[in-house]
Amino acid sequence: MNVGDTLPPLEIAVTRTLIVAGAIASRDYQDVHHDAALAREKGSPDIFMNILTTNGLVGRYVTDHLGPRSVLRKVAIRLGAPNYPGDTMTLTGTVTAVLGTTVEIRVVGANGIGHHVTGTVTAEVSA
Repeated sequence: MNVGDTLPPLEIAVTRTLIVAGAIASRDYQDVHHDAALAREKGSPDIFMNILTTNGLVGRYVTDHLGPRSVLRKVAIRLGAPNYPGDTMTLTGTVTAVLGTTVEIRVVGANGIGHHVTGTVTAEVSA
């Protein structure tokens, strides 16, 4: 793995089920993640994905590429455009640093309205 290498893109269908299941799995019971009517009352056009689900999907994207023996050391992400049901988020990654068995990858997750997530993941890669 070298600086500048890119990871293959991963398309994730943003379904209502994924949004609700991710919120429940991460114990995030905020109504904007499962109740469309209440989300609309609060100014959102629909329910939207929570940051913990996004964080998990970013981690999965990197470990799927690096292999099951890789260990995430740091995940630093920032949210942008919401992930609403019916959209697709496409994750892409670029290697920005390699030091021994440690690799840093810049990750971007884009959907139909912009960048949902941007950030970096630092992982330890086993031989």
